[in-house]
Amino acid sequence: MRTFVSAAAVLVGLVMAAVAVPAMWVDRNIVQEEGFVALTAPLGKNPAFQQRLATAAVDGLASSAGIPEALKELALPVLDNAAQSLTGLPGYSEAWAETLRKSHRLTFADPSTLPPEVDGTSSLTLDVAPLVGLVAKQVSEATTLPLEAPAQVLIHIGQSNQRQLIERVTAFAPMGYAVAVGAGIAFMLAFVAARRRWTVLVGMGLGALVLAGAWKLASDAASAAVAGTSSGNGVAELFKNEFVAASSASFGQWIVAAAVAGAALLAAGVAVRVVGGRKRGKSEHR
Repeated sequence: MRTFVSAAAVLVGLVMAAVAVPAMWVDRNIVQEEGFVALTAPLGKNPAFQQRLATAAVDGLASSAGIPEALKELALPVLDNAAQSLTGLPGYSEAWAETLRKSHRLTFADPSTLPPEVDGTSSLTLDVAPLVGLVAKQVSEATTLPLEAPAQVLIHIGQSNQRQLIERVTAFAPMGYAVAVGAGIAFMLAFVAARRRWTVLVGMGLGALVLAGAWKLASDAASAAVAGTSSGNGVAELFKNEFVAASSASFGQWIVAAAVAGAALLAAGVAVRVVGGRKRGKSEHR
């Protein structure tokens, strides 16, 4: 009976861990604003994405700043120059971080609180207004045109009806911590009930290795599914591809950690078994 309880507790703990670990990663790196900014901030350093982002910011300013027709010929060369030099301007990193913060708030906000111009069915909305403001400041200084940056410049990423997925992620991802606590309790119960505790270590180790493989397969499948969607916007496509790559790399570190922990538990279980067997052998010879 104790062996059955111990084995069942290990299985329950592994099932709970299988859910808890991805949920905690999603909560820390996507649902929470600081984690999202930390994950996506390096995307602004990609040269191709930088150029598309700068062009989008300049286009957003040109279409909304209300530049008089007589002055457009004067402003266009400056705008083109701004598109080329945006990422080198002082304050670019801060503007990109603020872009990510504003975008995260729009994406994870209650749809009923979103302004009318925000598509509540998109899975992610980039608001590049902070970058547009940086361009407006440079152009104003170069031409003395009193340009005022718009409050919002939105780029929609994703397909329609994906807002429901965002809502579910926001609701369920934070529960991963409670599930992780439950997994820990199950593993402790397995140790308490076990007749041979080395079998619990071996079972946990093998289970962690299997979970690491399953998470890797699931991560690759999710990445392929997201990459297969299209938003029809060049900036959105680049952001999506870079975001998927960054997410896969980040979660991949968790997978490697789980695999290392599993191998360590397996080795510890085997070591305990070997040492225990030697002690029993010596006692029998006495």
